[in-house]
Amino acid sequence: MRAPFVAFTLTLLMSLTVNAEGDACPAPVTAATPVMDTAALDAYIEKGLKDWQLPGLSVAVVQNGRPVYVKGFGVRALGTPQKVDAQTLFGMMSTTKAMTALAVAMLVDDGKLAWDDPVTKHLPGFALSDPFVTRDLKVRDLLTHNSGLGNTDLLWARGDLDSKQIIARLRDVPLSYSLRDGFAYQNVMYQVAGEVIEAAAGERWEQVIQKRILTPLDMDRSRPTLAAMLAMRDGNVSRAYFEIDGRIRAINESPVDAVPAAGAAWTTAADAAKWLDFLLNDGCAGGKRLVSSANFRALLKPQVMVPVNEFYPTAKLTQPHWTTYGYGWFQQDYRGRFVAMHTGSMDGRTAIIGLMPDEHLGIAIFGNLDHAEFRHALMWKLFDVYTGAEPRDWSTEFLALYGGMKTEAKAMDAKEEKARVAGTSPTHALADYTGRYLHRVYGDVVISRKGEAMHIAFGPLPENAGTLRHWHYERFRVAFGDGRYGSSDVVFRTGADGRVAALRLFDDSSDTFEFVRETSP
Repeated sequence: MRAPFVAFTLTLLMSLTVNAEGDACPAPVTAATPVMDTAALDAYIEKGLKDWQLPGLSVAVVQNGRPVYVKGFGVRALGTPQKVDAQTLFGMMSTTKAMTALAVAMLVDDGKLAWDDPVTKHLPGFALSDPFVTRDLKVRDLLTHNSGLGNTDLLWARGDLDSKQIIARLRDVPLSYSLRDGFAYQNVMYQVAGEVIEAAAGERWEQVIQKRILTPLDMDRSRPTLAAMLAMRDGNVSRAYFEIDGRIRAINESPVDAVPAAGAAWTTAADAAKWLDFLLNDGCAGGKRLVSSANFRALLKPQVMVPVNEFYPTAKLTQPHWTTYGYGWFQQDYRGRFVAMHTGSMDGRTAIIGLMPDEHLGIAIFGNLDHAEFRHALMWKLFDVYTGAEPRDWSTEFLALYGGMKTEAKAMDAKEEKARVAGTSPTHALADYTGRYLHRVYGDVVISRKGEAMHIAFGPLPENAGTLRHWHYERFRVAFGDGRYGSSDVVFRTGADGRVAALRLFDDSSDTFEFVRETSP
């Protein structure tokens, strides 16, 4: 019996050795980073700020295990001399999703959950509208935007629901497609992942992110939520801006803290460089492995195909052969190389993080003007510069691309204006439209009179309120809040009894956002 025992022991030891070697941190990259004309880069970015009317921007480039370009440009707030620097705080928005996915991978390592665990194993009360999908939905499905749910951002945009209330309402949302048979970007499902993390770890999502990621990476000025960032009482924070009626205007922060796992974190260029270094080092930091190689690589492994209409418009210029999504990362090919990337967008802010792992190259860019797409142009410019590609003026090309999209949007508005039927009046007296309208998922909408005008409020936030302007027949329009998103439709529906029975937000082509009028007791 001795020989088989010895053989078994040797096999076990060999297996352990292979696993240990396989999970060792990579050796430091010895390749030298080419010397760059940083003055030319500085000039390119300064010009980009002017062309895109961007108040401020910070950027971090890491290559071959070293930060090679970490700078700030422009100002934190217009009209002030306060410059953006490498320590200026910016929102990460949806680039936070990569941290949420990483936290899941870490808990898989800990044996506290598995990628293929049913979500209900960790959240017994969780449910979607289809019982089969509820039973079959796995942890990994929360991270790939293919659960069957369409967009449900109105749930957290209301401003008066917490994360658990938001998730509880998912059971009443009809599915838009079959489980794993489509792709629809889904912020709330990432918050479900955040709740799974809390259940498995026994700590809130923000505590896990702070303890397992931000602190070990020495991202000292980064915070997992807006509330935590504000608690720092730090003066070096960028101000959020939005172009409204042709003018760049400062706006209040739009919190994502109700669904923090989807996009609430804040960071700086200097801290982002540490995050990039970790992402390019197979999940290791300072020679210490924070997540197993297998589970780290799963994050960047393509998990689902992304159709053209769900990918970034930039694909029209970068011309990828394929587009996919991993766990918290969009992916494509570019000049024969694999690229993982993700943007972050919230009112008044932009972010983008891109990785080219085969070149040991990572880029992070943060800006403080809503959807200023110079972030895309600069990322691709930096990819080209640091891989020796032929020069290309991405900023000019993207200005044309996104300028064309704005022109198309204006043409659609003009078409709507032309189709307006002149000389019509509302079917009812204005007082007949007032009241409270209810939706099982999205709560209430209140229509009230303010003098001779009608007022609409969707939840408590001023950003979701405005004055209704009659368009034609039973169709009204409203510019919510400060008008940053233009006008939205509000269409009333009359019941068989001749009274106003319901209203529909945005359009009247479906009942997805139909709110039924509350009946008097």
